[in-house]
Amino acid sequence: MRWNTPLSEEHAALLLERLALSAAEHVLDLGCGWGELLLRAIEGAGAETRGIGVDTDVHALTRGQALAVDRGLEGRVTFREGEAARWKEPADRVLCIGAAHAWGGTESALDGLLDVVAPRGRLLFGDGCWERPPTPAAASLFEGEVLSLEAVAEHARAAGWRVLHLSTADQREWDDFEATWRAGREQWLSDNPADERAADVSRELDQQLRDYVTVYRGVLGFGYLVLTH
Repeated sequence: MRWNTPLSEEHAALLLERLALSAAEHVLDLGCGWGELLLRAIEGAGAETRGIGVDTDVHALTRGQALAVDRGLEGRVTFREGEAARWKEPADRVLCIGAAHAWGGTESALDGLLDVVAPRGRLLFGDGCWERPPTPAAASLFEGEVLSLEAVAEHARAAGWRVLHLSTADQREWDDFEATWRAGREQWLSDNPADERAADVSRELDQQLRDYVTVYRGVLGFGYLVLTH
């Protein structure tokens, strides 16, 4: 997977452009995973710009640090193990994509992130949202964690943010994301049909594909907002 979110190369480039990275000194990625978008941000910023990625997944952080070394960004990008919601040092550009759960949900995340975005800084916030009213099956699958796009934008405004940019993942981005999520597991299953775990992996993959195609494809969206305060 390129990154753990439904996002094309073109869409990612647009979002990074909207962050105005040429004026950034510090870029912070909370819930960074292996930090692919953070690395792209640093590559596109000034030579003095520094980046920090924060996540609880040690394996992802190790992967991210190796990617930084491979791209000649060692010393400019560092990865730290920690909980996103506990981070206190502000930065002038902050990324937080798919990590609102660390604060307990979208509304709490939008409130909490005010403290880590420097005045006149910018936040790239990405979160799941309903593109259209969910069926009972879709609402049940995601246990009330997802808001409408309208509600996400309204929570941002109520928290004190100004919306500089808003866009959503399109269907091809979602399809590619879901396919790449399954791809490694499908390859493992093909290579290890006799493994004692194969039956469980097969059932998991079948259920995930069934849920996507029949329950939330075209219903669950993903919104990207560039915000300032």
